[in-house]
Amino acid sequence: MAATEAKIETVIRPTQGWAGFNLRELWEYRELLLFFTWRSVLVRYKQTFLGATWAVLQPFFMMVIFSIFFGRIAGISTNDIPAPLFYYSALVPWFFFANSLNASANSLVGNANLLRKIYFPRFVLPLAGVLAALVDFAIAFTILIVMMVVYGYYPRWEAVFVLPAVLLLAVACALGVGLVFSAANVAYRDVQYVIPFVAQAWLFATPAIYAGAELLEEPWRTVVGLNPMNGVIETFRWALLNAGPAPGGMVAVSAVVSAVLVVVGAAYFRRQERTFADVV
Repeated sequence: MAATEAKIETVIRPTQGWAGFNLRELWEYRELLLFFTWRSVLVRYKQTFLGATWAVLQPFFMMVIFSIFFGRIAGISTNDIPAPLFYYSALVPWFFFANSLNASANSLVGNANLLRKIYFPRFVLPLAGVLAALVDFAIAFTILIVMMVVYGYYPRWEAVFVLPAVLLLAVACALGVGLVFSAANVAYRDVQYVIPFVAQAWLFATPAIYAGAELLEEPWRTVVGLNPMNGVIETFRWALLNAGPAPGGMVAVSAVVSAVLVVVGAAYFRRQERTFADVV
């Protein structure tokens, strides 16, 4: 009689307490992460007339508004940098953060059918939302480079090392906040209506977008660094346009805050993960 083939069974149990992420499991599902990321990009521009042009139009129109109201009407200094370039260079990383936050916060609810039917690391969904926003960032950043050439601005040599680090800081900030909102959005659907207001308030709470660095002196520049996007934008602009002093203290504080956001967001997400399939 032929030997009976051994059956392999996998038992999936809900996590207990504030258990951390299984990074090995996340690595095993890396292809699924890439699939969700690419699908997010396709869905974003599906059946749109302008397609990927929206990645440029968003920061462009905001740049025009800021140039008029903060530049001409309010007369806020731009450190002798042409206003369009000054504002656009700040809005490129800002819209990456805002788009990442929105995509990650709605990722679980938008994939409710999958959550109820199959198992995969739920962390993949908000992370894919953040990674998908990198496509918009790349398109808008290309236009920024063109603008820099037109205006005769060239980046510091340190930009080769600084820009990837700053982008990683923005990713961490967006992911940390997005994990909290995505988990909360499953239980309380009105969270999705709060997100645009949070993003709008956060925009004006980031003075580096619309004000020169000389308007803030120490220790206030470091205090403002508690808003991690302020450090991201100041460093981004400093590396590309040689604008203002090196934001060392501010970006250090921003890095610490971003790390805390990721830890807190991951812990809260993991805590709520066990109920996603039941309430989504």
